[in-house]
Amino acid sequence: MDHNNYSRITPEIQDLTKLVVENGNIDPELFIKHDVKKGLRDLKGKGVVAGLTNISDVRASATVNGVTVPADGRLFYRGYAVEDLIAGIDNSNHTGFEEITYLLLFGDLPSTEKLARFQNLLAGYRSLPTSFVRDIIMKAPSYDMMNTLARSVLTMYTYDDKADDTSNENVLRQSLQLISIFPLLAIYGYQAYRHFHDGQSLFIHYPKAELSTAENILHILRPDSQYTPLEVKLLDIALVLHMEHGGGNNSSFTTHVVTSTLTDTYSVIAAAIGSLKGPRHGGASIKVMQMIDDLKKVVKDWKDEDEIATYLKNVLHGKAFDGLGLIYGVGHPIYSKSDPRAEIFRGFVESLSEEKGLREEFALYEMVAKLGPKVITDERQMFKGVSSNVDFYSGFAYSMLGIPMELYAPMFAIARISGWCAHRLEELVNKGKIIRPAYKPICPEKAYITMAERDAKA
Repeated sequence: MDHNNYSRITPEIQDLTKLVVENGNIDPELFIKHDVKKGLRDLKGKGVVAGLTNISDVRASATVNGVTVPADGRLFYRGYAVEDLIAGIDNSNHTGFEEITYLLLFGDLPSTEKLARFQNLLAGYRSLPTSFVRDIIMKAPSYDMMNTLARSVLTMYTYDDKADDTSNENVLRQSLQLISIFPLLAIYGYQAYRHFHDGQSLFIHYPKAELSTAENILHILRPDSQYTPLEVKLLDIALVLHMEHGGGNNSSFTTHVVTSTLTDTYSVIAAAIGSLKGPRHGGASIKVMQMIDDLKKVVKDWKDEDEIATYLKNVLHGKAFDGLGLIYGVGHPIYSKSDPRAEIFRGFVESLSEEKGLREEFALYEMVAKLGPKVITDERQMFKGVSSNVDFYSGFAYSMLGIPMELYAPMFAIARISGWCAHRLEELVNKGKIIRPAYKPICPEKAYITMAERDAKA
């Protein structure tokens, strides 16, 4: 079957799709009647408690006089406030991704000696099997790097003699290997795609053991392997802020769900990648960049608040950008008054915008971040506050680093793999039951109709 015919939607498929929609649609009122919380969240955004975790804590409310009210967001890794961890990294002479990965996996901050040993351990795993790039990554490169990343992870199963061993020691070994090679799988996949599909020069830089994860990413991505200290710092901070966000985020919850079946590590991480790939999860930073690019074409004066507010209203009502009625990067399922990651990241993004001569661009982002929440609260009924989130700044930060848009979601995965592995290990250590929530059936019983009776009615 040729490619075009394989992808074609036939009239028969269109007719059958109508049946799917007709028989799959459920009256929204039934969710209220049966007290079913769509998305496993109530109207105020509070999630249904599905488990316990020691890994991280996301807070977006406070109790005042016995009443729960929205509050500035807080994020904790293993009990440590993220703003304190970032401040510690910013004031030190080392990058933070390896240190915070150690914290998430093992529960405490490492000493200088422990961190050095851990960095050496990761560096030792930062290589791919012989001919993997040629035989796997170079074959049938996909335009979607998350697809490439998931396929590469699943293929790593065949190179592992203990792929199905779910003992804690073996899963930790697999986790460290995947954390180390994720940048290689994503960036080499991109290099292969741009070579075969875009006709660009192909270059494959090998990672260097003495470089950190953030440094190696820029080293293997850029043709000249050059970067500034501020570029490394911004990328490293981005990795730390994206690496974990509670057990309830979609991809981490997916990690728990699939791990509970006792399947192999590669299948679990591939499932998490599939979850993160969605535009409602890891793809949000791309949509922010595309929305801002569209805004630049429509809005003549970047400093005119009324003109920008009008554009955002049109976006919200499906009259501008992609027609879906979403102001991307503004709002979050959990946070209300503020996203602490965005608050932290903003300052580093501003510093790099000054280094890159993009101060006006940053000011435009600031204007949208200021006006977006107001437009949403004025135009729609909100049960909780709304603010810009970390994805609002991520795409702009990656663009300043010269990271192509195809790698935005994989950059998220390169960070979040540390959190996924911590959650997988936590699920295995606690020997939980297979995760199986209930769905309430609402379809009435029906008497069987024979084929002859069906033919008579046709």
